[in-house]
Amino acid sequence: MKFHLSDRLSHLPPYPFAELDRLKREALSKGVDLIDMGIGDPDQPTPEHIINRLKSASEDPKNHRYSSYIGLQTFRKAVEKYYKKKFDVTLNPDSEIVTLIGSKEGIAHIPLAFVNPGEYVLVPDPGYPVYNVSTIFAGGLPYQMPLLEKNKFLPDLKSIPSDIAKKSKMIFLNYPNNPTAAIAPKSFFEEVVEFAKTHEIIVCHDAAYLDTHYAEYSPVSFLQISGAKDVGIEFHSLSKTYNMTGWRIGFASGNQDLVSGLAKVKTNVDSGVFQAVQEAGIQALEGDQKEVAKMRKLYAERRDVLIKGLKSLGLAVDPPKATFYVWLKIPKSFKSSTDFATFLLKKGGIVATPGTAFGKFGEGYIR
Repeated sequence: MKFHLSDRLSHLPPYPFAELDRLKREALSKGVDLIDMGIGDPDQPTPEHIINRLKSASEDPKNHRYSSYIGLQTFRKAVEKYYKKKFDVTLNPDSEIVTLIGSKEGIAHIPLAFVNPGEYVLVPDPGYPVYNVSTIFAGGLPYQMPLLEKNKFLPDLKSIPSDIAKKSKMIFLNYPNNPTAAIAPKSFFEEVVEFAKTHEIIVCHDAAYLDTHYAEYSPVSFLQISGAKDVGIEFHSLSKTYNMTGWRIGFASGNQDLVSGLAKVKTNVDSGVFQAVQEAGIQALEGDQKEVAKMRKLYAERRDVLIKGLKSLGLAVDPPKATFYVWLKIPKSFKSSTDFATFLLKKGGIVATPGTAFGKFGEGYIR
């Protein structure tokens, strides 16, 4: 008997990081000592005080049962305090925050709550592949917004055709940005709010790198902008900030109707985050932040070493102010991003992601 994938799966491109994993395994099987800069997965351990909280919480029988679909109120209150302390944003933990099994899960599910088949979703290109995939799963039509160097890797909202904007239900944004490491000023988010209100578009801001920043720069939360909660929702995660990528815990905050819609999807597809992990998340958000400061210092040192080395090779690159990525133009002697990434892997044992893994406008770059 032959089994056929559904149309929605057949229409999906290969997930780029799965292919990267395959190439890495192939190189490792040949004994290559890899320098892996391909996937955004911190190589430092989760801080000890967070691990200890998990240990004690996991021994408590109350945490062995099903958890709340929207998350422990104590975790949501910790998120409320985080936003108030860092961004002076006031949130209602009972109606404007929902706990996620990592921010990726929330991003993947939000179109299912609000996008109908045939409606457009504005997707950044290059961008995190899940924006495009989640749109397709919901039956929506992705409309690519080019992120170009001449526009400081911000989408040009004015260039979106009016007929597309009228038919659009949602827009995905991500600043500090993956993969370009670009940052967005407050004025850009103000433009986004106005654009969303004019065209009645839901704003989904992926804020996974809000806490990964350097020197005097501090990123803007979309929710800081006047009117943002009228039109949008922000996704955040403990993954990058606290080296907790494998723990799978994040949160979404913002407009209560959007939070409620997302929670309704989650109620039908999952059973919430393990409560002991949520208690560890509380420890992360409310505990000592010295480890976060140490992480930023380490990343800044690594960034500076990499930038210095790249410049010594004659490659033009600016030090990013946030994220732990460098978006690098490939040398002119290479035909494509994939050719250059393959060269680095085969000749140097260096894993880097070709820009085309993030969309067609990523051609000519590697991350």
